[in-house]
Amino acid sequence: MNVLTYLFFEGCCEEAIEFYRRVLDAKVDTLMRYRESPDPEMITPGSENQIMHAELRIGGTLLMVSDGRCSQQSNFQGFALSLSPADAAEADRLFNALGEGGQVQMPLEKTFWSPCFGMVADRFGVSWMINVP
Repeated sequence: MNVLTYLFFEGCCEEAIEFYRRVLDAKVDTLMRYRESPDPEMITPGSENQIMHAELRIGGTLLMVSDGRCSQQSNFQGFALSLSPADAAEADRLFNALGEGGQVQMPLEKTFWSPCFGMVADRFGVSWMINVP
């Protein structure tokens, strides 16, 4: 059994996908819009072009994303996604790129467990931990 992460961006999923493609080199494995649903009851007026389900491949990890109910009120709390770059230079690049329009929660710095660790929330409110092993 696997545990996978599923994020609901409440109306800005396409923007998030493009951001993660640019910043994390995410690959889109699957993308389905509401208009493609075989169940017409799932399609509310105005949601036809929104993303019902997408799967992003980031390295060896699958991240599932959606526009959800398109409420414009995504609320990412109580978790963080963790990245393990190979070195401090890559950690710095990822930290700064993810932080574009976001908020630094803990600056990148040496800790007792890592030569380079930091926490940042991206422009969508998703928290990321950058941890060089």
